[in-house]
Amino acid sequence: MMKMKPGAIKLIATALCVVSLGSVLSACAPLILGGAAMGALVATDRRTSGAQLEDEGIELRSIGRINENLGGRVHVSVTSYNRQVLLTGEVPSAQDKQLVEQIVSRVDNVRLVVNELAVLGSSSLTQRSSDALITGKVKAAMVDSKDLFANAFKVVTERGVVHLMGRVTQREADRATAIARSTGGVQKVVRLLEIISEDELQRTLPAQAPPKS
Repeated sequence: MMKMKPGAIKLIATALCVVSLGSVLSACAPLILGGAAMGALVATDRRTSGAQLEDEGIELRSIGRINENLGGRVHVSVTSYNRQVLLTGEVPSAQDKQLVEQIVSRVDNVRLVVNELAVLGSSSLTQRSSDALITGKVKAAMVDSKDLFANAFKVVTERGVVHLMGRVTQREADRATAIARSTGGVQKVVRLLEIISEDELQRTLPAQAPPKS
């Protein structure tokens, strides 16, 4: 059985907390949203602080407008990274799938929408718990690896399909993909990554030395 570091176990516990309690802000915030932790996350994120705030705004406005127009008949998750928006979840019809994409594409500052919505009934709590566990396991494996900056990636799992987002080098993209594919329960890996050069990475993070292999 594979041993996990405390940080890895914490990530999985956080993922389960999100699903079982339904609100990351109210229930899981003490685990990951402390001032020092948030400062560290911002410092290692490869987006500018302005881009991070912009992405948060895109997510909030998108969810608000989806709720206004479609109410509770859809299960949609919105993830924005550098103004590229990933839509995951389930909708009852192809028309609803197209409508959700149109709604989000009209939100200010959105540059691209990747519509991965499925025309299905809403996923069960069991399926969402499984997806959250997979996300936690993938992130934990990234943390445990010696050659990746885990915070450079966003990991979104829906029905066993893992979506990877972030600004990373080709080497990092390939390594993260291999980690995700080797994680138990993963059905498929979809890469929505912005590939940058090693030189660009060093210019972006001058104070952060690359991890040793």
